[in-house]
Amino acid sequence: RFCLPLVLASLPTMATGEEIAPALQDAWGDFWLFRFFVNAAGYASIVVPGFLLIQYFKRRNYLETGRGICFPVIKSCVFGSEGKSSVLQDDGSLPLRAESTESSTARQVFKLLFCAVGLQASYLTWGVLQERVMTRTYGATETDPGEKFKDSQFLVFMNRILAFTVAGLYCALTKQPRHGAPMYKYSFASLSNILSSWCQYEALKYISFPTQVLAKASKVIPVMMMGKLVSRKSYEYWEYLTAALISVGVSMFLLSSAPHRTVSTVTTFSGIVLLAGYIIFDSFTSNWQDALFTYKMSPVQMMFGVNVFSCLFTVGSLLEQGALLESLRFMARHSEFTAHAVLLSVCSACGQLFIFYTINQFGAAVFTIIMTLRQAFAILLSCLIYGHTVTVVGGLGIAVVFMALFLRVYARSRMKKRSKKLPPGETPVQKV
Repeated sequence: RFCLPLVLASLPTMATGEEIAPALQDAWGDFWLFRFFVNAAGYASIVVPGFLLIQYFKRRNYLETGRGICFPVIKSCVFGSEGKSSVLQDDGSLPLRAESTESSTARQVFKLLFCAVGLQASYLTWGVLQERVMTRTYGATETDPGEKFKDSQFLVFMNRILAFTVAGLYCALTKQPRHGAPMYKYSFASLSNILSSWCQYEALKYISFPTQVLAKASKVIPVMMMGKLVSRKSYEYWEYLTAALISVGVSMFLLSSAPHRTVSTVTTFSGIVLLAGYIIFDSFTSNWQDALFTYKMSPVQMMFGVNVFSCLFTVGSLLEQGALLESLRFMARHSEFTAHAVLLSVCSACGQLFIFYTINQFGAAVFTIIMTLRQAFAILLSCLIYGHTVTVVGGLGIAVVFMALFLRVYARSRMKKRSKKLPPGETPVQKV
């Protein structure tokens, strides 16, 4: 069945073929599962040869026997240059830079405002543009209904190419730790990151933006489940409590939206599957990046390494499908889309830099609070701009979700303060 559109497209042009073939091609092209497998096939055409090359160099013991001009490149890509580092934070990141004791309170307040405004502006603009690009038409007139942009992978490519450029310039202009991780290991996080971003864009065709934001806020639940099953991690009672509250809040919002069968609020089966794909791939990305941080590297080096492979995968897949030229033609036809796509990429790249700077200056707890507020503002902004309706029960569900998220931040910060006050060698006693 999947070959039928290709077969029809290859037939000689006839009166009936001119009408039937494009219609069938469009029907298959609009089916998200078909596009997913086509994209995955494109990534596989790069991953499989790369995997075979890596296995070949390892079996040949190339690190000891290799010579020539390509040796440094192959060594860096396949073997790396340094061992792992044990100097890490609890969250797997590099140690935070110590703030100067003579730094004034006013200066700290200014830095905090700068970080908060930068994060809010970057990601709120990104969210509004994301919904605009994926759900609205371009070039609409009184006689022409316009056309929608359909290729989510091209948007992922635009975001990654700019992030790659920004991270590369940052690494070139600032002092960074000596890189030691084998480059190919970034490809795993890159592939899952591409797929999670693709699912995120595609999901907006089937669900409302507020629903997507709440689903992203609730991804702590599958992350905990994965940690319990795969890594045998143990969690505190408050972590289970907040996870249960998040589940209740999301359920309240989704159930309150179900009776209203409008295009903007209905949650379809395809939307649920795509959201599940986003959460699964995104959970893998964060866990794999945590593992990579055991090598001595900075967050910007991580950003650069992941985006190198993201650009390679997406541009390779787009070229194989012929979608790159089609997307560029769409940009040429609609200058408004070009502005939106570029601004979307700028906001994404700047947002990542603000993330690194905020965590470096104030820690993960302050960053989590800012981003949690951003999610709440994103829902409010989307409802105001695009007319999404939220019932009283749905509003209570949203409030429960964000109350649980703030409770998690508060409880985690209390646990860290308590553990710091204890003498060395003692662990905090958990009171139930």
